[in-house]
Amino acid sequence: MVIHPILTLSASLIVAVILFAAASHKLRAPLRFARQLEDYDLLPPAAIATAARAVPLVEVLIAIALLIPAGRAWGGASAVLLLAVYTAAIAINLRRGRRDIDCGCSGPGLERPITGALVLRNTVLIALALLAALPMSAAALHGFGLFLIAAVVAAGLILYTAIEGLASNQPRLKSLSGR
Repeated sequence: MVIHPILTLSASLIVAVILFAAASHKLRAPLRFARQLEDYDLLPPAAIATAARAVPLVEVLIAIALLIPAGRAWGGASAVLLLAVYTAAIAINLRRGRRDIDCGCSGPGLERPITGALVLRNTVLIALALLAALPMSAAALHGFGLFLIAAVVAAGLILYTAIEGLASNQPRLKSLSGR
């Protein structure tokens, strides 16, 4: 399946920005991220420190690959795999009834418990990463096509940020309303 470059490039840029942002908060607060990994209770204790250092580097590597034409297919496929692992970790802990652990999705001050909505969000991100991995047609991009890419990426990231902000603040809003 060959898709239009506007879809491929837009999906690549959106996923790359999200991965860079995810890596950024993990790199800024590595001990916090190690505690989050530990809370998921999926890795042996001896592997936590190594994973806490490796995961953000993998996110950066995948994000960079998504931005390079020759690496886009690998970056998209790797993003699919990485997001599937994240989704499985969330789903396993939801199945265990462990809804009180921080998802690890956002930086300090934006903690939020894992929910089924995160599984849905990650499924959408997996679909975007899959679009990024697919071969794109040789259609030439001109001024309007580049404008469309910029508009789609901006709209996608604004929507993503708005949804993340609402989800992060949902527990606070519930406590304010007495629920």
